[in-house]
Amino acid sequence: MTKSYLPEIFLGEFLLYLILWLWNDYLATLISLVFAGIFILILLISLIVEWVERSNVPAWYYRFMSISILAPLAATLIYLLINGGLNWMNGS
Repeated sequence: MTKSYLPEIFLGEFLLYLILWLWNDYLATLISLVFAGIFILILLISLIVEWVERSNVPAWYYRFMSISILAPLAATLIYLLINGGLNWMNGS
């Protein structure tokens, strides 16, 4: 049995995104949207391919892709709760 590193990976991704949000919320908005979008597309394509033809991809791959989608969303939510909004939308 192998050890699951998914909680540590999620925490690491979450902290990197949160630091980016605290440093520059405009850049963080762009990077979060792009990376989350890319991971969603890759996950959807993987699920469709798996549905069409069984490929024996390990289950941790799908969990990893899911946490890679959730990490920027969670960091965004925490930042918005802390800051109360986006600074670049207010012109400051």
